[in-house]
Amino acid sequence: MVKVLIADKNFLSRVGLELLVGELKGFELVPTVCGDKNDLISQLQLSKPNLLITDHTTLGISGSDLKEIVRKFPRTRFLVITEMIAKNELNKVLNAGITSFLLKDCDKTEILEAINSTIKGEKFVCGKIVSFLTAAPEINTNNSFIKSIGCDGMSVTDREIDIIRGIAEGLSNKLIADKLKLSTHTVNTHRKNIMNKLGVNNTAGVVMFAVKNQLLETNFSLFE
Repeated sequence: MVKVLIADKNFLSRVGLELLVGELKGFELVPTVCGDKNDLISQLQLSKPNLLITDHTTLGISGSDLKEIVRKFPRTRFLVITEMIAKNELNKVLNAGITSFLLKDCDKTEILEAINSTIKGEKFVCGKIVSFLTAAPEINTNNSFIKSIGCDGMSVTDREIDIIRGIAEGLSNKLIADKLKLSTHTVNTHRKNIMNKLGVNNTAGVVMFAVKNQLLETNFSLFE
């Protein structure tokens, strides 16, 4: 049984998520939180949920505070669902170690996909957030890199992140395969899947994605 804790002061958001999770088989809701940071920490300690779904902003929790909470509860997966927030705060949240991030205008299908991906440890980020973070003067709306990005989410596994890094570093499929102890065929399959997810059709697009989201750094902003 997957234990889910919902923490959100917004009544409609909280009740909507409770109803949605309540429909899922194999999921159990623990008492929700609609207070502050201390209330959330107390409930996390008491319930030890597998998944926390939260709009931390309604609880007065900053991105820096969220990072401390994530570090304190390493066995809990974090799915953040908020309104769009300022870019610097958005980066703090994504760097806090959360698993997934959606916006409140995402639909039911996407929320369900995010929940399932998050429970499995797969990063899932709303496409609008990806578009917002990668927007830059040199990337216009006609660029294949972002032209198809809407609110549809993007689930990228840790293995795919490893391969994106390898591509961005200029490694061949064989070198990536050797480094990750995979077959060349497997790497090639991952490569095709990655390009489909990112909406790009060449290596340059993957490199652009890695650079814009700091995937070549030890602490990168979008998926960790």
